[in-house]
Amino acid sequence: MGQSIFRFLYGMIILSAIMSLSCSSTVQRQTPGNAPAPGFNLAGSDAKAIAIADEVMERLGGRDNWDKMRYITWRFFGRRLHVWDKWTGNARIESGKLIILMNLNTKSGRAWQDGQEITHPDSLQKELEKGYAFWVNDSYWMFMPYKLKDSGVTLKYHGEGKMADSSAADILELTFESVGLTPQNKYLVYVDRTTRLVGQWDYFQNASDAAPRMFTPWKDWQKFGNIMLSDDRGRSKHTDLAVFDELPAAVFQSPEPVDLQSVKTGTPQQ
Repeated sequence: MGQSIFRFLYGMIILSAIMSLSCSSTVQRQTPGNAPAPGFNLAGSDAKAIAIADEVMERLGGRDNWDKMRYITWRFFGRRLHVWDKWTGNARIESGKLIILMNLNTKSGRAWQDGQEITHPDSLQKELEKGYAFWVNDSYWMFMPYKLKDSGVTLKYHGEGKMADSSAADILELTFESVGLTPQNKYLVYVDRTTRLVGQWDYFQNASDAAPRMFTPWKDWQKFGNIMLSDDRGRSKHTDLAVFDELPAAVFQSPEPVDLQSVKTGTPQQ
């Protein structure tokens, strides 16, 4: 009798373990992959905020599609042109008659002003630092929703609220530590409760500031290839957005003009 009960209980434990493993595997398969970048403050971030960030990434096309996308170009508010190779860190930056070809990871490269190459080491270093600063600023205005779980970020749930257009939103608070050029900044990021896309951000010059310096909408979300991008910031728009499967090597090696329209592969989908 005792042995029968023991065998019954043992069998139930094994069955429970099998079912638990099965359920865990199912949950794992159904959970979108959006691992935080090394250095993301996982311990200091809210579980709800992280879950919303994962929803945003999934709505944007998913981490896998973002990682697979290699080349992208845009003109920051119609002024500075950026062409970026996400896989290598190579970048082409054009600001007026200044052309910078550099690697964002090593911060090395070449620069031309008015068609003349800048060769003096100090002058070249200055232009490369300028190009990198352009990149840090302009890319955040373009790709912030993909960077909610970036290195150095702490993510908090700030509560529910309304955007300037009265749409309901979940609000995330982003603060930074030892990352970027302005780690003292803070952002409130409004995630539309219907679309689950970012609809607005509030910018604080210092994390301790009581009121934001400005708020800006993120509008006109469109699909480029397999990802979503927004070009409209209210008073101004980014232009020349496109993604590419391939680009000529000369884009990142020569200051000569390149007709990106002729090789464009990721136009917005209606």
